[in-house]
Amino acid sequence: MADETATTGLLGFKPQLVVPGMNAEAAVQFYKAAFGAKEVRRVAHPKRKAEQELPLILSAELKIGSSFLLVSDRFDDAGEDGSAVSRGGGILLRLEAEDVDAAMKKAVTAGAEIVGQVTEDEDGVHGKVRDPFGVVWAIAAVGKKCPEAEA
Repeated sequence: MADETATTGLLGFKPQLVVPGMNAEAAVQFYKAAFGAKEVRRVAHPKRKAEQELPLILSAELKIGSSFLLVSDRFDDAGEDGSAVSRGGGILLRLEAEDVDAAMKKAVTAGAEIVGQVTEDEDGVHGKVRDPFGVVWAIAAVGKKCPEAEA
């Protein structure tokens, strides 16, 4: 079977744990203590309420040995803890792609539904789809700009 990476444009795969109860910081500290994880980078939510002690973690990238893991707080669009979210079991899988739009279109054609439009922020270009089994896949091009932003 031929290597399809060139035709799909996918560059890598990173598991992402979505931690309920706004406990991503505690999870990061646990993985550091338990597994010797090294924190590579962190992105906090820009709209975190000032009265809350810890920033909401969109993603903390950890390196454990030669592997990487993303950890984030579970929250809904209103910034709440997302406890009502149950489909997919709190796991978000992340694919890195050269062309986020093309990768999302391919997933939708295969039966996924879009749950997060393609957007751009300090973490790069990304969108989300939910597969027919309830698992959410974040498709991202880290460090790339949206085509509209480049114009």
